[in-house]
Order: sequence, then C-alpha cells, then structure tokens
Amino acid sequence: MTRGVTNGRAGRARWAPAVLTALGLLAGACGSGPVSGTATGTPTGTATVRQSSPAATSPTPSATTTAGSLVAGRYQPLWPFADERQARDWQESYRSGGHQPWHLDAERTALSFTQGFLGFTGVDRVVKRTVTGADARVSVGIRGEGGGRPGIAAVIHLVRFGTGPDAPWEVVGTDDTTFSLTTPRYGALVSSPVTVGGRITGVDESVRVQVRAIGSTRPLGERCCVSAGGDDAPWSATVTFRADPGRTLTLVAVTGGHVAEVERFAVTGVRVAR
Repeated sequence: MTRGVTNGRAGRARWAPAVLTALGLLAGACGSGPVSGTATGTPTGTATVRQSSPAATSPTPSATTTAGSLVAGRYQPLWPFADERQARDWQESYRSGGHQPWHLDAERTALSFTQGFLGFTGVDRVVKRTVTGADARVSVGIRGEGGGRPGIAAVIHLVRFGTGPDAPWEVVGTDDTTFSLTTPRYGALVSSPVTVGGRITGVDESVRVQVRAIGSTRPLGERCCVSAGGDDAPWSATVTFRADPGRTLTLVAVTGGHVAEVERFAVTGVRVAR
C-alpha cells in the first residue's frame, strides 16, 4: 500500500433519485447493466489517501491465485468479470457483434458497479475522472445540497482486464480519504468471521459493512450498524459470511444518514482461504 495525495472529500447532499439503465447481461460475467450519470462539479480540498487497491506494491499470489484470476497480474477482480476468461469471452462477443460496448467506458462501469452491484442508487453521477493508459480513477458522487457542488462518495479504481485496445474496464478497489477500509489488507486470504476496519473523520457516523461477490445479488454477509466518529479515528466490525474457498470477495464499508443514505463508501478485495 502506498500513500499519496488526491483531491476530493465526501460532501453532504440530498438524496437523489437513481438513473439506472438496465441492459442485457453477459452470461456469467456481469452483475448488472450500465447506468447513466452526469459529470458535474470539481472536488475541493486535499486528504491523505489510503488505497484499497495496491499502487506500487502488490500481494504475492498464493496457492489460491491463478494467473488468469488477477487483473494485470496484481489486482483483485471485483466487478464485472470474475477472471480473465470472462473478459476474453466479452471481447469476442464485442468484436463479432458489438455486444455491451459500455465495458469500454470507465465512467459507465464505475456507475454500474456503484448502483447495480453495490445497490447505492443514490450515488448517481460522475464528479471527476482521471485515465492514464490502462488505469483509471473515477469519482462518483451525490447531488449537492440546494443544487450546489456534488459531494464525492468514493474514488473508484479501474484497470483494463486483458490485452488489446478493446480490453474491458474492471473495478479493482477504491482510493480512500476521510473514510477508509484498510483491514484486512488488500488481497488477503480471509475466513469467516472476518474483522473489517479502517479510519474515519466525521461526527455521529454509522458504518455498515457488507461482504459481496460476483454472481450474487445479495450480500454474503452484513453487519449494521457500527457507531464511529472523530478526527481520523479508527473503526472496526466483525462480519460473518458464507462463501466457497478461493472465491474473490468485495468487502464494502458505507456511512451516511445525515443528508443521504449513502454519503461515503470504500471497498477492498480479498479471497476466501482454502
């Protein structure tokens, strides 16, 4: 894990209705279709980043990890493809018939992950994006109170999965600032129950934790609600889940309830121990 500086602080906003456009699914590959959103506003402020996906270093692949199960050989495949084979299957269908072109759009993929996979329908817009080659950061957020500047709920990290100019985007984690998820470490092997934690800045926060995986429409485990708050204060929770050994899991932490149901969230990727 590395530390850096990024712009963006989760703000407060009124609940915004979701804009979710459902398209057909690629069998066995996608959790939901793409969604539409708006790109508005510019984030302000700076904060220390605690990344839920590796930047300069990566976990050593274990016996449960195969070459085709990691993105770019180092990242956990969180959504929409479970492994490189599924990504290649989509590429073939796209080349032959133009199937689901939204996989080539980092913004639409980030919004679909947020609204379709995580179910955070109130987080309905792209606030900022940065794309460098096969790497992208997309800030998703909620409408600003009174029509003001939108608040950033999370900065989603995406990486191209596979090779070629039509390699699809894959969500691999989040870059966390005032609300982080750092335990367990990214790429760790876990078993149930698992202790999840990080740090938070805020007042009277209520943290909800979920365990999710591709192919499941409902959480595999959930814990609600953990009281937290302070200035860069620690938070933690223990979650029980049921999942097959070797499966990649998305651990999700979310806080809100002041002016929107979801105001900030963070995700990280782990694998179930054998």
